[in-house]
Amino acid sequence: MLHHASPTSLAGVDVWDGHGALGPSTVSWGPARPGVETDAVVTAVEPAEPSARFEGLSLVPGLVDTHVHLIGNAGGASSGFLTWPLVTPPTEQVLHGLAHARRALAGGVTTLRDLSADEVQFSLARAVEAGLVEAPRILAHGMVSMTGGHGDMFVPPGVDPRLRKPTADGVDACRALVRTHARAGATGIKIATSGGLLSEGDAPSWRNHTSAEIDAIVDEAHALGLLVAAHAHTAEGIRVALRAGVDSIEHATQLDGDLARQVVAAGLPVAPTLLINDAIAEGSVPVSAEQRETAAALVATRDPAFRAAAQAGVDFVLGTDANGFHVAFGDQMRELRRMGDVFGWSPERVLRAGTSRAAAAIGRSTQLGRVAVGAAADFVLLRGRPWEDAAALDRDAIVAVVARGRVVAGALPAA
Repeated sequence: MLHHASPTSLAGVDVWDGHGALGPSTVSWGPARPGVETDAVVTAVEPAEPSARFEGLSLVPGLVDTHVHLIGNAGGASSGFLTWPLVTPPTEQVLHGLAHARRALAGGVTTLRDLSADEVQFSLARAVEAGLVEAPRILAHGMVSMTGGHGDMFVPPGVDPRLRKPTADGVDACRALVRTHARAGATGIKIATSGGLLSEGDAPSWRNHTSAEIDAIVDEAHALGLLVAAHAHTAEGIRVALRAGVDSIEHATQLDGDLARQVVAAGLPVAPTLLINDAIAEGSVPVSAEQRETAAALVATRDPAFRAAAQAGVDFVLGTDANGFHVAFGDQMRELRRMGDVFGWSPERVLRAGTSRAAAAIGRSTQLGRVAVGAAADFVLLRGRPWEDAAALDRDAIVAVVARGRVVAGALPAA
């Protein structure tokens, strides 16, 4: 079991709290509840004289990545993206997932949301929550996919049906799968309202589930207190997601002006997953010619449309789609810098997208993505002021990462 030193404080460090700069401050933290040493919260944030100990450094909240896929080969050996899970037992998969999570942690990410979870991610999330292993907190969303849909087509055809992820066809089956995921420990549900880029054998233009099925999934998830994230590349997929009342949109690659206005009116966050779609379209990662061509067509007009959408007020948040194969865990800061370039954002708006806005997108705005009394003791100490210069938002600038009140990467400067 991991233990926390309590109480702990940093005196005279330059703080950006998730919304704005506080200047030199003393940040203190300790156990969230007496006798419970597996978590820690901020107990005080007070103005202070600057300390030479932290000269040139600043403290920002831990990053929140709202869209990842932890399970994949973390060993660096060549392996098939789709076939690796089929030939690797769950007991081994969880270790690779933990390795991916720890790489993200070293890159300043203290919360991850996995959007295609099963018992492997649910188990890992529980181990992290219990303080058994050191990793970012994990929110795990179970996927409800139709036969032949985006989630189902991640498994090559002809594979033993017992190895395939569960699917649901028909209203009753959709409700039942939501309930099954909730019972297993899911913190949310993912649906697809368009086909995908990396799934085998489908196309982004494919409809996934009927309106009645989607309505049933969203209704059942909300009845059980679960958020619903909708994978949607196409304009029609975005329309379907909006009509269904989902809680976030993932990718939104063909977001146009009218849809952007609807997204803003609905108050929905969007995870644009820029790096992975760029990489597929450019062929800089192992993909088929068909996948590259499809991605290139989708992103051809994406950047100017996304910039206009950002200017219209769309709440773009950090979501990398990191899987360790096409986007590395630890690339989150690079994704944020790319968001700033595409959207024409100020460095401070970029930083909010990875902290307070991302935390709000996953329903954790009071707990995560901020440096404030009662919030989780999750911080990144780094060189420079990334709210003034986005170039400082770089994993090579990280001095230390604090998660749940523990120094989990790097080291704090000597007192």
